[in-house]
Amino acid sequence: MPVPDGLDGLRLDAALSRIFGFSRATAATLVDTGGVTVDGRARDRSDRVTAGAWLEVDMPEPPAPPSAAPEPVPGLTVVYADDDIVVVDKPVGVAAHPTPGWDGPTVTQGVAAMGHRLSTSGAAERQGVVHRLDVGTTGLMVLAKSERAYRVLKDAFRDRTVDKRYAALVQGHPDPTRGTIDAPIDRHPGSDWKFAVVAGGRPSVTHYDTIEAFRAATLLDVKLETGRTHQIRVHLAAVRHPLVGDLTYGADPTLAERLGLHRQWLHAARLGFEHPATGTWVEFTSPYPDDLARALALVAE
Repeated sequence: MPVPDGLDGLRLDAALSRIFGFSRATAATLVDTGGVTVDGRARDRSDRVTAGAWLEVDMPEPPAPPSAAPEPVPGLTVVYADDDIVVVDKPVGVAAHPTPGWDGPTVTQGVAAMGHRLSTSGAAERQGVVHRLDVGTTGLMVLAKSERAYRVLKDAFRDRTVDKRYAALVQGHPDPTRGTIDAPIDRHPGSDWKFAVVAGGRPSVTHYDTIEAFRAATLLDVKLETGRTHQIRVHLAAVRHPLVGDLTYGADPTLAERLGLHRQWLHAARLGFEHPATGTWVEFTSPYPDDLARALALVAE
């Protein structure tokens, strides 16, 4: 098939995601394994496509139906549920949904094990998922159970009417103490598994406000306008205040060891949105999990 005009200039993996509804990870895996050619030639996932170029794709096999009932996910709790939505508090070490190369627990698996049937809208591996949290990030997620809820919530996240608030413990003391980081994000040019502030990347906006300053770190309230992968981690590292414990993005390993942290100090603490069925504003909060609470108490000493 020819590349549509509207996708001219996009990365190959992003174009595949748009055309076929794949996740970016699935699209990247297809390219890396030789399942995609452009004008008869294999390309890299980061190559830009040209409108009208001939695209050939070996479509992946559909996922096999589960052979047994989904297994419960320890630590995953339901904060609220009705016929349209389910709000969960995600523990560390759990992915939002299945992805290539991840064989650990997922939120979708855990929710299914609790007896909740999710919307069938969206790509097969992430049905019902309208936003995500990193494996190493804890806190609140909302999933759609009805098709209407999926559509309304996807629009709400796209239109930035959802109030997503994170608590983030960062190294040092941001100056100013309250501000906005507006910098484009894309995959790291030297490490495909990381992201970075990159000229020409996707527009990304993060607002922060100081909750409390300590000797070696500062606790921030962070609000996202956009929802890029690793956005908070990348933006705060870019202004030289990486999240405590986030060794991937330049945090001090000595401080992380002293605090007993094995992941970034980041928690999705509050989530507010208009209920997709009633239009009523609903808001949910989540307390800090034990590992983050212990680290915060130590840094405050």
